[in-house]
Amino acid sequence: MFETIIQKDKELLIFLNNLGTEQWDPFWLFITNQLYWAPLFILIFYLVIKSFGWKRGGFMILSMIVLVAFSDQFTNLIKNSVERLRPNNDPEIMDSLRTLINPQSYSFMSGHATTSTFFTVYVILLLREKFKKYIYLMLIFPILFSYSRLYLGVHFPIDIFVGISIGTLFGNLYFMLYKKLDKKSLA
Repeated sequence: MFETIIQKDKELLIFLNNLGTEQWDPFWLFITNQLYWAPLFILIFYLVIKSFGWKRGGFMILSMIVLVAFSDQFTNLIKNSVERLRPNNDPEIMDSLRTLINPQSYSFMSGHATTSTFFTVYVILLLREKFKKYIYLMLIFPILFSYSRLYLGVHFPIDIFVGISIGTLFGNLYFMLYKKLDKKSLA
């Protein structure tokens, strides 16, 4: 059964990856680069400081930095434990993929999907009371960021699905921890 799931995962990636075209390649290369999302992060930091002031907002921003560091290290721990080859390095399918980049690290689970979802869920939970109408538009970030990894042929769909699931779980747990620490600091 496990082998069947892995085979279907590979087939789905080949299908999704081959939907890509040269005209869209620059767009997805842009989307997958964390540096180009800096304006979004600056906007989030601004909204946090504007909404909660320098002291509480600064604590929230610090918690976001810790979140990203934790997520990155946790993802690397899982990748190095599971050691699943990236699609672009998998001899069974690598010639069937359109690959635009060639990372050599392991595939399972996607750090892009995990960290972007973790960060986004946490920020939505922090800001949802202040920005009810528009805060959920932030979900566009992890969706695009995660899909870029399939488009580029460097992650399998299961890597993305698990990353989004873990990111969602961690975002909620991290927010609960933040709320407990925030109550203690305000007391």
